[in-house]
Amino acid sequence: MRLGGTFPLGLGGWLLLVLTIGVAGTAAAEERLPVHGFRIVASWPHDPYAFTQGLIWTDGALYESTGGYGRSSLRRVELETGRVVQQRQLDDALFGEGLTAWGDTLVQLTWRAGRVLRYDRATFAPLDELTLPGEGWGLTHDGEHWIVSDGSASLRFLDPETGAEVRRVRVRANARPVRRLNELELVPVRRAEAGQQAAPVHHEIWANIWHQDRLVRIDPADGRVLGYVDLTGLWPQRERPHAEAVLNGIAFDAERRRLLVTGKHWPRLYWIAVPGLLPVPEGSVD
Repeated sequence: MRLGGTFPLGLGGWLLLVLTIGVAGTAAAEERLPVHGFRIVASWPHDPYAFTQGLIWTDGALYESTGGYGRSSLRRVELETGRVVQQRQLDDALFGEGLTAWGDTLVQLTWRAGRVLRYDRATFAPLDELTLPGEGWGLTHDGEHWIVSDGSASLRFLDPETGAEVRRVRVRANARPVRRLNELELVPVRRAEAGQQAAPVHHEIWANIWHQDRLVRIDPADGRVLGYVDLTGLWPQRERPHAEAVLNGIAFDAERRRLLVTGKHWPRLYWIAVPGLLPVPEGSVD
């Protein structure tokens, strides 16, 4: 049926009104959640050719998973120089994704191949593989389960022995799902609560949101969004070489309580403080 007369204008007006209310409602919902800023404590060189998909710090060393067909790798990187000191290339048919340390091993996701790769951490020698249904994006763990993102609003908790899904949570800001969850890191945060003299430690999942310059803080128990960390301006958009040079890569140094972040094809890796959540420890500034 062809529409004519004044009806399309009226319909368009109603659609504009509904969309305006929807956008305003979403913005209002997010305004009720805390948004933290950041401060750069230090920065170091980072390989600008690395399409960063996973980043971790464990036992005093920085490890990185890079993506791209024919260019994916597992790396150990010298923090102060950005120099790759150990590397294993993936098969050309594999696209490297999220990375985590599990005991004396490193565990690396692949994007669409349905394969979870496990290596000896010291030698990078391949050990075994597990099957992952669906896509693999980000990876971290809580000491009991591997936690996987796949670009949706869901996080899956997997059995590290079998790869079987144990449970999943849907990430939502108030009632709104937060999609495009990418790289993940479990971060211990001290949050002051009413009636408590000392702020207890809460473990949160911090996640990159693909194509956004902010981190989302997630309660691993139920997927509830606790707030955001706004990283706008960390590396300005105008200086980036292409549209896919997005913020991606979160590593937490538990010993020194440093949050390290970078992005795909970024030339720098940053240690950032997050006022109110992750202040700079005394005497630890490089």
